[in-house]
Amino acid sequence: MASQEDLVRLLAERGFAVTQATVSRDIGQMGLVRMARAGGHAYASPDDLDARRPSDDAIRRVLTDQPVTFGRSGLILLLTGSPGSAPAIAEAIDRSSLTEQEGTLAGDNTVLVLFRDEERLERWQAHLREIQDTPSR
Repeated sequence: MASQEDLVRLLAERGFAVTQATVSRDIGQMGLVRMARAGGHAYASPDDLDARRPSDDAIRRVLTDQPVTFGRSGLILLLTGSPGSAPAIAEAIDRSSLTEQEGTLAGDNTVLVLFRDEERLERWQAHLREIQDTPSR
């Protein structure tokens, strides 16, 4: 919904007689927030927004729960874990605060982390070391 008026119109089309003031009050009572979205705006629950915030908890857990080795080939880092672990490692990277990478590609036990240049790769490695060295909450 781009606006409260759009929501009033949509509800009316579905048989609910509401006013913009009622919708505004209900949005406030539900604690919804208006957020930017591709092509406009939408209302979302703060809980939904928290789920989308980067978190280093998963990558920290993945790196401490199992042995992960690191290798390098040019501007590609190779992270190798136990069989079947690569999708979880890649997902943890993608949801983390690590942003210098261009992307991740997961196989069964190996994740390729792709970089645009040497500087980004080095900053990423330094940030990863910080995450590893920070105790879990």
